[in-house]
Amino acid sequence: MKVKDVMNPDVVYCKPDDTVREAAKLLKENNISGAPVLEDGQLVGIVSEADLLKLLVIPEKGNLWLPSPFEVIEVPIRELLSWEETKKMLSDVGSTKVGEMMTKEVHIISSEASVEEASELMVRHRITRLPVMENEHVVGIVTRGDIIEGLAKL
Repeated sequence: MKVKDVMNPDVVYCKPDDTVREAAKLLKENNISGAPVLEDGQLVGIVSEADLLKLLVIPEKGNLWLPSPFEVIEVPIRELLSWEETKKMLSDVGSTKVGEMMTKEVHIISSEASVEEASELMVRHRITRLPVMENEHVVGIVTRGDIIEGLAKL
């Protein structure tokens, strides 16, 4: 079985200038977990739910420390400033451009490749979708679910 037999030719995609808010809405409305990023018809990246979630991860604090008597007064102020920075960061996430946070190293596959090749690429690189390329153009997308669905029809 070939990739062209199981791929989805109707590719939902983002543009690098789209905001994270727009990308999240696109994924939700189309019930997909990721999409290629195209600029002037050329594949420049891929954006996934995992990429979006990474924006929400708050960096961990350093090691535990015990404050001196002077720091006891300073700590609440420092923590308040830290919380304000965190709130600002979270509110800014939606306006981040897809091009700033997308995965730029994209694994691709040909429509003539076998589903075994696609499966091997997905497992090896721990990814869930592959843009399907022909003559440097995206002609489809194949996901793990597409492959499983194709196998179930055999």
